[in-house]
Parts: sequence; structure tokens; C-alpha cells
Amino acid sequence: MRRRQKLNLIEHVSSKEKKLLYASKLFQTIAPRYDFITAFLSYGMDKRWKRRLITMAGASEGETALDIACGTGDITFAIARRLSGGLAAGLDLTQAMLDIAEQKRKKTAAGNVAFHRADIMRMPFADETFDCVTGGYALRNVPDIAGALAEIKRVLRPGGRLFSLDFGHPRNGLYRSLYLKYLTVAGSALGLALHGDADTYRYIAETLKRYPGQRGVMALMTEAGFAQTGVHEFGGGIMAINYGVKP
Repeated sequence: MRRRQKLNLIEHVSSKEKKLLYASKLFQTIAPRYDFITAFLSYGMDKRWKRRLITMAGASEGETALDIACGTGDITFAIARRLSGGLAAGLDLTQAMLDIAEQKRKKTAAGNVAFHRADIMRMPFADETFDCVTGGYALRNVPDIAGALAEIKRVLRPGGRLFSLDFGHPRNGLYRSLYLKYLTVAGSALGLALHGDADTYRYIAETLKRYPGQRGVMALMTEAGFAQTGVHEFGGGIMAINYGVKP
């Protein structure tokens, strides 16, 4: 049997053209362990961060919400429970993630949730479809953040809100360096232990090095035409929620 060729991590995350291919293959591999890994690397704080995201999003009865890069659907389901008559859509590029999300949907009988397999850069929704868009670890993984923001703005209705949770860049240089070292070492160890490949979770640190961080994303949101942009930080900036409103 021919051995599957390993993709070069640095080469692919550094390229807009190749990053999507790498991310797609990676998340297909880690899908069965995704919920465990996010909890493990965050020391269980992941759930608290996502609860804050959902609270800030303020989804309410009758609204229509979209959760991009929905993964296994935890944010999608939590948003849906607040809509009471409204609809929540979850979108992800990775079929293995959506398979797990769909299994959860069937178990919970969440009738106001629907999942879609699609690219954030080219979403299969009409203009001005949603009142709210949320994303957990979404913008760091797209090949072009400005392009993704333009597409998100397109599907939002006037007055619609965007809330994006992701790893951040602490202002303190030493703290930022130690934080990246932790993600690199812990991610490499987990990758070797679970998949026999250190690059599997080292991907997080490598994409974060190339990510503009919460202040950079806020600037890009303003450039994209979002109003009332801002940032809510956790742990001195290691994690952050970017937010804004479509005028």
C-alpha cells in the first residue's frame, strides 16, 4: 500500500492557496477527538469562553443565526436554544465534524438546527439572511480574513451582529512568547501521542503566529465596514471575542 504523503505544515499555513487544503485534511483527521482536545488544551475553560460568546451574541426569539466553522456544533446548539421559533444554521467544511454534529442533533431532537457543508469564503446563503453570525476558532483558519469578513457581512442583515471567538495575542511580549511555547510543546506532545504526528496540534501555534490577533481583526472589521467594533479578552489576551455590527 502506498503511504499517504504528509503535507508540510509551515509551507501550507503560510500560503493562502494551500492553507485551506491543509486545514480540511487536518480537521477530517482530528474530528473524533476535537471536543476533547479543545477542553484539554484550555484546561476546561473552553466552555466558559463559549458561554460568554453566546451571551454577548444576544440571540433572541425568532431570529436566524449562523455559526461558522461550527465543528461538532456546540455553539450552534447553544444559540438555537435561545431562538425559540428562530433557526440556527451551522456551517463547516469538514464532513467528519458535521457527521458528529448531526448525530448530536438527532439525539437532542433539535428541530430548529440545520448543518451545511460549505466554505466560509463562499457561503451558500442569500444576501441579508441572518441576524447574527458566530464563530469559534473560525477566522484564524480561513485563507483570507478580509475576504471572509466581506462574505459574513454579505449574509448579515442590516443591524446584524458578528461575534468571533479565537486565540489572541497578549500585549505583553514575554507572556505572548510563553503562551506560544506552551501551545507548541503541548500541541506537539498531543499530536505524537494521539496521531503519531507532532504537527497535528502544532498547527494551532503556527496559525496563531500568522494571525493578526484580536486588535488586528478589529481593524480589519472596521475596514470591512462593520460598526461598533470591539474586543472582549480573557486571560490577559490569550483568548478574545471580536465583535461588530453591520450598519
